[in-house]
Amino acid sequence: MNLMAKTIPDSLDPQRGMPSQLNKLRKQVMEQLSSLLESQTRTQMFGATIRAMIERVHASVIADLESDTPRSKIILQHCSKLDRSLNLLADERQRQWHRNGKYIQEVLREFSQTMDLLASTLVEKELFERQSQVLEQIIFSHERVTHWDEFVQEILVGFRNIFPFDFFFIAFLEDHGLSLFFYYFGSYSDQIKCSVKERLIGEAIEKLKLPPDAAVEIEEYQVGGDANIIDLDDIRTLAVMMPEYAPQLAGLLGVVYSSATPPDVQELSMIRSLLSVMVMVVGSSKSLGHTLDELEYYSEHDPLTGLCNRRRFTEMLDYEIERSARHGHEFSILLLDLDNFKDINDSYGHPAGDKTLVQIGECLHGYLRKGDIAFRIGGDEFAVILPETPPSGALSVAESLRERLRGMRLEAPDGRQFYITTSIGLVSYPKNGKDAVDLIAGVDMALYHAKGMGKDEVSTLESADESVKLSRHSRIYAEELRQALSEHRIIPYYQPIVDCRKGTLFAYEAVARLIKPGREVVSAGVFIKTVEKYGLARELDRSILTDAFSAASALVGADEPLPRLFINLSAQEMRERGILGFAEGLCDRLGFPPSRVVFEVMEREAIGDMAHMRKFLAKLRRIGFSFALDDFGSGYNSFHYLRELHFEYVKIDGEFVRNILNSRIDRALVGNLSRLCRDLGIKTIAEFVESENTLAVLQDMGIDYVQGFHIGMPLPDFVPKPSV
Repeated sequence: MNLMAKTIPDSLDPQRGMPSQLNKLRKQVMEQLSSLLESQTRTQMFGATIRAMIERVHASVIADLESDTPRSKIILQHCSKLDRSLNLLADERQRQWHRNGKYIQEVLREFSQTMDLLASTLVEKELFERQSQVLEQIIFSHERVTHWDEFVQEILVGFRNIFPFDFFFIAFLEDHGLSLFFYYFGSYSDQIKCSVKERLIGEAIEKLKLPPDAAVEIEEYQVGGDANIIDLDDIRTLAVMMPEYAPQLAGLLGVVYSSATPPDVQELSMIRSLLSVMVMVVGSSKSLGHTLDELEYYSEHDPLTGLCNRRRFTEMLDYEIERSARHGHEFSILLLDLDNFKDINDSYGHPAGDKTLVQIGECLHGYLRKGDIAFRIGGDEFAVILPETPPSGALSVAESLRERLRGMRLEAPDGRQFYITTSIGLVSYPKNGKDAVDLIAGVDMALYHAKGMGKDEVSTLESADESVKLSRHSRIYAEELRQALSEHRIIPYYQPIVDCRKGTLFAYEAVARLIKPGREVVSAGVFIKTVEKYGLARELDRSILTDAFSAASALVGADEPLPRLFINLSAQEMRERGILGFAEGLCDRLGFPPSRVVFEVMEREAIGDMAHMRKFLAKLRRIGFSFALDDFGSGYNSFHYLRELHFEYVKIDGEFVRNILNSRIDRALVGNLSRLCRDLGIKTIAEFVESENTLAVLQDMGIDYVQGFHIGMPLPDFVPKPSV
C-alpha cells in the first residue's frame, strides 16, 4: 500500500464534507483500482527478475559452447536469435506494463475528479435546499414588519442550520447615533459578549465613518440556551453593508463565528448570499416599519400643526363619553374658529396662513393642562376636550384662551405685524348632550352663535339655545325638502290672473306647493327660504318648469286663446346657471311658445347688479320670454329700477293692495304706481285681491290685471274659465 500512496496524487485524497455513501463508494473503487495497479507492478517486477535469470543462464551456456566446430557455431547462432527475440518480448512487455500503469492512474484520477464533482453537486444541492427553507420564511406581513426584530430571530434559526455561527448583529445609523441589535446563540460569558460587542461597535463605527465617540444603543437577544465556549482569538466577522439604493438607511449586518471550524468555499458563498438577502429583509422591514409608523401617526395627527386630527377627535370624544359615564364625571368641549382667517391668506399669502395655524397649535399645546387634548379638525377650526371639567371651569378656560390668542403677535412675510381673534363655542357632558352627535351639533351651534354675536366671543349652548333649535329645525326641514324633491312631492299649483276690466282669463301663475305624506299641502312661503339657504333652488326651479311647461303645452291648439304662464324664478338662477337655456330647450321639446312665458323675480332679491340684470334681460328677450318684477314697491329705490330697466309687467306688492280699503296712504301709493306704469307702457298686476270691493277700487285705478283668492285659488290643474 505504500506504493499506492506514492502513485495516487494528493488531489485524490477524500474531500472534507463528502456524503458518507459517496465516500464509501469512492474508497471501494480506489482500493480495487489500486490493487490492480499494485498487482501489475508486482508482475512487472517478477518478469524483470525472470528475464535477468534467463540472461545469466543463457550467458553461461554460450560460454560453455564456445568452439570452432560447425555444430557449436549453429547453436550459437540459434542462441543469438533467441536473445534478440527475448529482448524484443521483454521490451514489448515493459511498454505494455508502463502503458497499462499510466492508464490505471488516469482512470484513478478521472474517477476521483468525477467523485469530487458529484460530491460538490450534492453538497450544493443540500445547501441550496437548506437555503430555500430559510428563504421560505421571508414572507412580509404587517405584524412581521412592525415587529421586525422578532421576525429576524425566526429567520436566524433556519440560517444557523446552514452555518453554525455564534453571533449575529445588525447596526443601524440613526439620528441619535448607532443602534446595535446583538443576537447570540447559546449562553456565553459576560467577558466574551463584551469583547465581541466592543469589536463589532468599533467595526461598525469605522465602516459607517462615525466619530469614535458616537452614541451607541444596544439591544441584546438570546436565541437558544446551550452553553458555548469559544476562543476570542479564533473569532472572525463576516459583514455586509446596507445597499446604496436605500439612502434613508445606513448600516451593516453580519455573523461572528469561530475560525476553528471555518466555512469552506461553498458555505462561504452561501453565507454571503443569505446575508445579502438578510440585508434586504432587515432594510425593507425597517423602512416599511418606519413608513407604517409615519402613516399611523399622520392618520391621527395633523401634518401642519402636529395636533390630533378630526379622526382622533371622534375617537377621543367617544372614549371620554364612555369614561365619564362610567365614573360619573363631567367634561367639556371647546370649538374654536379663527375670525376672518381668509383675509390673512388673501393679504399675506398662504405660507403666512400656515405659519399662523402652526403658532395657534403651539399656543394651544403650551397653554392647556396635562390631560387636555387639542385638535385641528379642519381649515382654521380647532377643538379642545377638557376631561373632568364642568361648564364653569370650561368657560374660564375658554375666556383665558381667547384672550391669549388675541394677544399673540403674528408677523407677515414683509415684516408687518398683525393680530387675530377667535370665536369659541362651548358644551359640556352630560348637561348639553349624552352622545357624540348631540355634543358635536351643540358645540357647532354655540360657535355659530359666537360668530353671530360679532366674533371674538365665547358662547355656551344655553346662550345659543334658540338659535340651535331654529338651525336644527332648518337643517332637518332641508333634508325633508330634499327627499320631497326626489319623490316629486313639490309640484306646481296654478293660480289664475284675469283682465281687471274684462274679467277674462289672461294667465296662470305657477306656484310651488309641498305635498306632505299625509296629503297636507304647504305653500312655498313656508319653505322657500330653506330651499335657497341649502342650495335646493336649482332643482326646485327646474322641476317646476318641467311640470308647468308640460301641463301648459296641453293647451296648445285648444279653441280658447293660449294663456300666458307666469313662473317664479329664484335669485340664484339669474347668476348664469343656465336656466334660460334649460327653459328654451323645454319649449322646443314640448312645442310651447316662449312668448307665452313670463318669468317673475322679486325686486328686493334680484336687483343687486344693474349691469348683470341688463345682460340677463337681453338674453331673456332674445329667446322670446317676458319679465315681471314681483313685489314692486317693497324695495328702497323702485323708481330707479323702472328708469334703468324695462319690464313687461310689474306686480304691485300685495301688502299695499291688501289694505287699500282701509289705508289712505296705501290707496294713494297703488294709484300713483298704476299711473306711473301706464305712462311708461308697463302692464300692472295687483296681487292679494281678496274681496269684490278691493277689485272695484283697482278697476277704478286702471290696474290691468288682478289675482288673489277672490279671483281664483291655486289649484293643481288649470281652471277652464275663471271670471270676476
